[in-house]
Amino acid sequence: MNRDPLSPSEALRWYEDVAVGDRLGPLTRETSRLQLAVYTAASRDISLIHLDPELARASGLPDVIVQGSLKAAFLASLATAFAGEYGTVRRLTVQYRGVDVPGTPVVAHGVVERLDPERGFVECRVWLESAAGDEATRGSASIELPRRPLT
Repeated sequence: MNRDPLSPSEALRWYEDVAVGDRLGPLTRETSRLQLAVYTAASRDISLIHLDPELARASGLPDVIVQGSLKAAFLASLATAFAGEYGTVRRLTVQYRGVDVPGTPVVAHGVVERLDPERGFVECRVWLESAAGDEATRGSASIELPRRPLT
């Protein structure tokens, strides 16, 4: 269905309606060993620390760990949801500061830190929180939002 990008929509977020301090999310993602196996095949990241618990523990990890690129995808989903149907995620950076293990949910959060009125960009801090409240993954997102038409 094609919609006029200037018509009101649930999936439309105007740049002018966003303020510093606005929140992105939360967006909860469950993790499982099956998900890691499927993601391994899809991404061709065949590192056994994501699949073999014995090898992962022998490497000093608590168990198999969630792929960093999968965690980045969770943060990309958060930014994309905030951008809405007519916004665009222009940049996403991610830093891995710890590990997450399957079987525990991770929750994506974000906060608007700066507005760039010249370009219509919203600069956000984003992070994944474990069930224990640890912030093992963090980054930033630059999201371009449509401008409200002048009337």
